[in-house]
Amino acid sequence: MSSEILYDTIIIGAGPAGLSAGLYAARGNLKTLIIEKGIVGGQLQVTHEIENYPGMDHMTGPQISDAMEEQTRRFDCDIVTNDPVQSIDLESQPKVVKTEKNEFKAKTIIIASGSEHNQLGVTGEQENWGKGVSYCAVCDGAFFKDREVVVVGGGSSACEEGNFLTKFAKKVTLVHRRDQLRAERILQERFKANPKTDIKWDSVVTKINGGVLGVESVTIKNLKTGEEYDYPTEGVFIYVGLSPNIGFLNGKIDLDESGKIKSNIKMETNLPGVYVAGDVRDTVLKQAVTAASDGSLAATMAIGYVEALEDKNLASV
Repeated sequence: MSSEILYDTIIIGAGPAGLSAGLYAARGNLKTLIIEKGIVGGQLQVTHEIENYPGMDHMTGPQISDAMEEQTRRFDCDIVTNDPVQSIDLESQPKVVKTEKNEFKAKTIIIASGSEHNQLGVTGEQENWGKGVSYCAVCDGAFFKDREVVVVGGGSSACEEGNFLTKFAKKVTLVHRRDQLRAERILQERFKANPKTDIKWDSVVTKINGGVLGVESVTIKNLKTGEEYDYPTEGVFIYVGLSPNIGFLNGKIDLDESGKIKSNIKMETNLPGVYVAGDVRDTVLKQAVTAASDGSLAATMAIGYVEALEDKNLASV
């Protein structure tokens, strides 16, 4: 595709929010481009099984991602992958998006760039990344067949991915800083009921200890007793929250106190013609179904904005 094309809307991110926005925008007769820094799907690509997306029971994240992509492309939505956005001019008209490989222009922008896993920030985490430290059980779980692994976190992702790891690992130990889990009740119950699992309550990982072959243990501290000890493990899977992917914005849009993009109920930001959808904004529920809802609304608002621009241009002729 040519970078000389003037798009009606450019969508940054091809997760469920971006794909939904692309579907609605393209179906609404907007010339639409989705730009994805990696592969289509976002967090869906690293989610093993999804039970709560309506109409798609017991499907994997990649299967849902593929179905959404196919449907979106059917309406002639352009999709560029493996081309990270470097910078963006949101105040010009048309707006300009510069990627690692190209430059694109559009009348409106929908930011659906999603989020990425937070790091613990402890000694040994970076040094052992890819050598036992992982943020994706679906990606790396099979490497730990018949081994003992640790999962750090207490939310739905930690429990869900911990359950997935029991397919391979001999034992899965969850380390959680509180005395109760924050995960959905059904995910908690499944994890606790699995004979391969254990939980270290009121505890944090303070260090990841590695050797020549990779991770050998983690240092765990009990927050109530102050006791600190080394716990043998060959894998550490970290699920301690997500941070928005907004590095390309360079302070050109209003953020809230948590660092996410501010928006109203119409997905509008502080800049005209710029919308937001999915985990990159502050949402109570971070799920594929809510991200898709955000995307559909953002695209609908973009359609109205483009139509208003066209009416204004006709009136000035």
